[in-house]
Amino acid sequence: MGPHDSASYPESEKQKRNPSGELRHHFDLYANIRPSKTYAGLWSVVPKADLIIVRENTEGFYPDRNMYIGSGEWMPTPDVALSVGVFTKKTAERVAHSAFQLAMARKKHVTIVHKANVIKLGTGLFLNTCRAVAEEYPEVQVDDYHIDAMTAHLVRRASNFDIIVTTNMFGDILSDLAGELVGSLGLSPSLNVGHDKAMAQAAHGAAPDIEGKGIANPTGEMLSAVMLLDWLSVKHDDSHLERIGRLVETAIFATIESKETTPDLGGSSTCTEFTDAVIKKLGDCAK
Repeated sequence: MGPHDSASYPESEKQKRNPSGELRHHFDLYANIRPSKTYAGLWSVVPKADLIIVRENTEGFYPDRNMYIGSGEWMPTPDVALSVGVFTKKTAERVAHSAFQLAMARKKHVTIVHKANVIKLGTGLFLNTCRAVAEEYPEVQVDDYHIDAMTAHLVRRASNFDIIVTTNMFGDILSDLAGELVGSLGLSPSLNVGHDKAMAQAAHGAAPDIEGKGIANPTGEMLSAVMLLDWLSVKHDDSHLERIGRLVETAIFATIESKETTPDLGGSSTCTEFTDAVIKKLGDCAK
């Protein structure tokens, strides 16, 4: 799925779920997997980061997703707005399992991010449920931080983290921060996954302020496609799909290392020129 800009929708549509929210809800794509990694040849705020944020994708303080019918927001008077955050054990359990299963294939370290000192029942339930799931993965090191402290920890020591599991809104915020810390939000891919379906979608939005300028960074979209290929290769036990993903990934990284990058990464290439360079290198890699 390509990026979209909810602000551009007609007023009559703005109270409904946006397209990505509707697809995530309809297909129950409950885990949003968002990697952030520093790349050779790119300046970044933090060195040697290689982490994945696993964001709960269907509830929390996102009113277009947390109700069966209608919105989780309303105004009893023109001067009062109420926003309902929904947190359930079921959703916390399944996103926690997604995080711990990823951790088992990596560094076996999971960090739970919450705000249980203030949102004691909602994120407290999320924290306690993740802790309970952790008992099924005794090999995995587990720690937890409040969301406000976690933003500081990411800036100061991003390389210390591997898998971060958190609620919908906190995951959205942290993944944007992590993307910028490793070089640009334009680098940030993501995969929305459920039990048997997945949807690739870059972590960033549509950026209408740069529309028509030809300077958008397509890397996040490309790497999202790579994530989808990897997911499909596992689902269908097809090593060819995994090989294609590695070829595309190699071509992207080779293009970045050659400095043929878009302006957000310090280069002067347009979106189309960067894409053409990736395609050329893909052809070279496939020989």
